[in-house]
Amino acid sequence: MDLGLKNKISIVTGASRGIGRECAIELAKEGSTVLITARNEELLSKTVSGIEKEGGNADFVSADLSNHQGCKSVVDTCIEKFGSVDILVNCAGAAKGGDILDLDVSLIDDALGLKSYGYLRLAQMVIPYMKKKKWGRIVNVAGGAGTSPTRRNITTSLANITILNMTRAISDAVAGEGILINTVCPGMTNTQRARDIYEPRARKEGRDVEGILSELGSSLPAGRICEPEEVGSVVAFLASEKCSYVFGSSIYMDG
Repeated sequence: MDLGLKNKISIVTGASRGIGRECAIELAKEGSTVLITARNEELLSKTVSGIEKEGGNADFVSADLSNHQGCKSVVDTCIEKFGSVDILVNCAGAAKGGDILDLDVSLIDDALGLKSYGYLRLAQMVIPYMKKKKWGRIVNVAGGAGTSPTRRNITTSLANITILNMTRAISDAVAGEGILINTVCPGMTNTQRARDIYEPRARKEGRDVEGILSELGSSLPAGRICEPEEVGSVVAFLASEKCSYVFGSSIYMDG
């Protein structure tokens, strides 16, 4: 299926690894020119090299998206290099967790600052360019924890539920102008982030991280955890011409 992404300009945040990286790869495969961003220049450079080896067109800019200037630098770079922006995929931000009974509330501030506020700032900055063309796509990646809070994931949960509500509100504001904004909500996904999360448990129990991830996957109806490229494929569809009547929705990929 031709998703109609040739000659479209995309920004993908959090694209140095994991789900963000796969989103960038999938968009590039479909012909979109992709500007990727995160903090780690070395990993960003490797992602761009991989895309270019497969015939795609990509570039990167390192930025801290927890503040206004960092977000602005990404959008300004995209406009300077490519002249416009048609697609924004927000995928940056990994919140630190802790037990809610003794959680330092500054961790909630950190989670909201990078993920929720960063997503909102970038959306506000790219929408004027999309309005000029009467076409645009914004896809927010917000983990399933947004609607599944636990005593240990409340930082992530609060950041993600903010994104779900924000997505609906912005969508209502711009849906009549050809701009579609939706959220993808992955559950446990086979990324380095998942390994980092479960490494302490693996050490404590004297187990292998891969065994724990496999066990978690087997407990799901799907029988396995999600692969990051599967999320990338759904994001590419939501960012495409073929997606023409999905507004303010949350697509759950939790198995």
